[in-house]
Amino acid sequence: MKTLNVFRFSEFRSYIICRFLFILVMNMQATLISWKVYDMTKDPFSIGLIGLFEFIPAMITSLFSGQFIDKNDKKYVLQWSILMNILLTTGLLLATLPIAAATFGQSTTLIIIYSVVFLTGIARAFSGPSSFALVSQLIPEEFLTNAVTWHSAAWQAAVVMGPAFAGLMYGKWGITPTFSLMVGLFITAFIAILFISPKPAVLVKTGESIIESIRQGFQFVWRTKEILGTVTLDLFAVFFGGATAMLPYFADVVLKVGPAGLGLLRSVPAIGSLVVLIIITLRPLKSQQGRTMLWCVAGFGVSIIVFGLSQYFWLSVLALFIGGVLDGISMIIRSNILQLKTPEAMRGRVASLNSIFVMSSNELGEFESGFTSKLMGVVPAVIFGGCMTMLVVATTWVKIPSIKKIKY
Repeated sequence: MKTLNVFRFSEFRSYIICRFLFILVMNMQATLISWKVYDMTKDPFSIGLIGLFEFIPAMITSLFSGQFIDKNDKKYVLQWSILMNILLTTGLLLATLPIAAATFGQSTTLIIIYSVVFLTGIARAFSGPSSFALVSQLIPEEFLTNAVTWHSAAWQAAVVMGPAFAGLMYGKWGITPTFSLMVGLFITAFIAILFISPKPAVLVKTGESIIESIRQGFQFVWRTKEILGTVTLDLFAVFFGGATAMLPYFADVVLKVGPAGLGLLRSVPAIGSLVVLIIITLRPLKSQQGRTMLWCVAGFGVSIIVFGLSQYFWLSVLALFIGGVLDGISMIIRSNILQLKTPEAMRGRVASLNSIFVMSSNELGEFESGFTSKLMGVVPAVIFGGCMTMLVVATTWVKIPSIKKIKY
């Protein structure tokens, strides 16, 4: 099959293994942390703080990480960011040991968790952009579109399995053995990246200041309306429409399904995205990608409203699944636009700027969910977020008509 031709390249195979395991563990970790914090505090706002503690350092660091990635070996940047995550996950492992829980107490344990999340935000500012920038250096240009789809598919598969695996492991063996397994998987991802040869920087300008390099990245994104419009739409839509931050509350209070149910709820959106990724890998989108993206984001908002209103586990699962399908389609379109519209020498900076938008929508969106939940209650806050997502799409449709015309 032509869709599998990209796996002829050994470095791409190693990269996909590394990416899958890395994202798998990160999602397992996010699931356990959110449940642990909620279990300790029973406070939705405390869950929202997780996103804020990760967003602040990641956003600040991302302003400089793109310039660093463009001027250095992308393979080594990714390698060292994985190593940092290994150390941080090991810290969480040690904090969950019975002797540590008895020694520290709840308040100190919360501080440790938020501190690890903070440092994870710094590592994320390098891991995501370096991963994005590395893909195009692993395969010939004619395979790039196919590689981007598999790149997204590996991410979605890991997002599917991570939360469900974490929930099942936590329910059966407890949190400490689960963190032990996560450290081992991280180490495997680190080994996989070692099979990729060095990827030095392309067209490095000597004597260029950091500020000037960052400014060029901002200028490129600002002038490339396809990229600017796409990432801005994603920013505001997901910022308001992200219901995943409140899933521990819904799993515990509304649906009463516990940590195993939480793992399934966190996995279902990614299952939907993975299904559509497989379909699009076999039958790629060939026209009207911009218009399709807008309709998908609007449908995503509707699915969030349905989830917020649901009192039944099966309906909640269905709503999240449909939302995942629609988000998967829009994600593929966004990823292809970014890869195909960005020159090699700018990939690190553009990826870092995109990561700021993504983190603003996801992590800061988690804080927004926690804050609005505190003001109006969890269920009204989720419904409000879905309505705002639809409003963002309608505004974009009218005010930025060029997005409807995007094709590749």
